[in-house]
Amino acid sequence: MNIGILGSGVVGQTLGSKLVQLGHNVMMGSRDGANPKAVIWARQEGQKATFGSFADAAAFADIIFNCTYGASSLDALQQAGAENMKGKILIDTSNPLDYTNEIWTLTVCNTDSLGEQIQRAFPNTHVVKTLNTMNSDVMVDPNKLAEMTSVFVSGNSADAKATVIKILHDWFGWRSIVDLGDITTSRGVEMYVVLWRNLRHATSSHRFNIKVVRS
Repeated sequence: MNIGILGSGVVGQTLGSKLVQLGHNVMMGSRDGANPKAVIWARQEGQKATFGSFADAAAFADIIFNCTYGASSLDALQQAGAENMKGKILIDTSNPLDYTNEIWTLTVCNTDSLGEQIQRAFPNTHVVKTLNTMNSDVMVDPNKLAEMTSVFVSGNSADAKATVIKILHDWFGWRSIVDLGDITTSRGVEMYVVLWRNLRHATSSHRFNIKVVRS
């Protein structure tokens, strides 16, 4: 499968490398089509990895991962192009965080979410919010943790969510996958990330996650 990764940071590189290891063709898209981090990543990962602009990656892809900085996600997706994303699944891992101070804050919350903003901006794209509640190394390998933990999905399309759930299960090894409902449920998982930040400080580790325990 052809996978487009929007964003060349740690999340994009971690997901991209895992997808290449699984045998997929992966293009990493950046604002600059020859972004140095993307170029180095592609050279390290071999012939199934390549790089280009956001639009290049979106056009190339069967499925797209948005791994851009939340405050820049809408702009990055506009550069990717609505036509290049039309009818495709966009797996949104971003969070609307303001990192400018030690105490993180959300740029949107309560009555809206970044996931919803993206879906409104691109109504012909199937946006599924997931993987935004954990560190990147846990995203692609939940077995790094001592116990089974949970990952969440939010989105308006039942078919798109079913595809993403299969990806999470078959490609990344997730066993506890909770479908929260439509894209408005992005609000809850995005707001959780402030608590994730507090837990990271409290535990002196980034390798942790939460689990849903049912009676």
